[in-house]
Amino acid sequence: MTNRLALIDMGTNTFHLLVTEVDEQGQLTELYKTKVPVRLGQGGISNGAITPEASERALKTLRGFRKIIDEFGAKTVRAMATSMVRNASNGDDFIKDIFKQTDIQVEVIDGAREAELIYYGVRFAGVLDEQTALIMDIGGGSVEFILCNQNEIFWKQSFELGAQRLMDQFFTADPIPAESIAAEKAYLDERLQSLTEAVAKYKPTILVGSSGTFDTLCDMDALRKSDTSRQQSIPAAAALAVEDYYTIHHDLLRKNHDERLAIPGMLEMRVDMIVLASIAVDFVLQKYKLQEIRVSSYALKEGVLYEMLQK
Repeated sequence: MTNRLALIDMGTNTFHLLVTEVDEQGQLTELYKTKVPVRLGQGGISNGAITPEASERALKTLRGFRKIIDEFGAKTVRAMATSMVRNASNGDDFIKDIFKQTDIQVEVIDGAREAELIYYGVRFAGVLDEQTALIMDIGGGSVEFILCNQNEIFWKQSFELGAQRLMDQFFTADPIPAESIAAEKAYLDERLQSLTEAVAKYKPTILVGSSGTFDTLCDMDALRKSDTSRQQSIPAAAALAVEDYYTIHHDLLRKNHDERLAIPGMLEMRVDMIVLASIAVDFVLQKYKLQEIRVSSYALKEGVLYEMLQK
């Protein structure tokens, strides 16, 4: 008896859908996977409300997801909403509208729970070992940091410092000016003090980037070296050399919107936010003296799946 499951991650920038089949032995077969740039936070994140336009884009996307879920006959549907919805003054109404129009019951998860699920997803990808790592998951609304190894979480926290929020605050001109870069780093330094204390205590040596921005950085790095393997399928676990990251980072800072869009591997939905996200990655590497970058293409939804399989 196989069981078909659908998992939805309603991020601030991107909505993800994964439909998978689990057999009696617990073996997984991925049936369908997609991501849609809904931009739920656009125009509303800085004043704490989902705009009518963003709500309509979200509902249209979820109606489409519902059709796909029904076509695959998935009976179990888990939908998770994160930073934008949990902080929006009209989040409850939005969740009710979704249920009314799609029959999808959305779970709004807090930052600590989001960080925990991301950890499970990253562990599932197989990028962790005995060494202490710092997982960084850059969303549109929040950034999760988890200090851990393959066996346990030592410390975790979610910060409302996602790429859409940083963009609203620091993306004043394009290409981004040096003073905006310095201002973003100073802001992160101030806001991430609890992380800085935890890093001093647990001493991670590896940065593990979780999906999103990091997948795109890996895509750009591979295509820069004429490696097209990631175009066919994205591995659950990958590595990104620190010097390769910096080559891409400096390139992103120099270019404007159209020039960035022309970089092989760039996604249109990340073309501006990736600048702010990459500055945050640079800050973390420098501040915490991390020597290695690993990348997990698994994140929140795979963490939910992992948890479900344990039951």
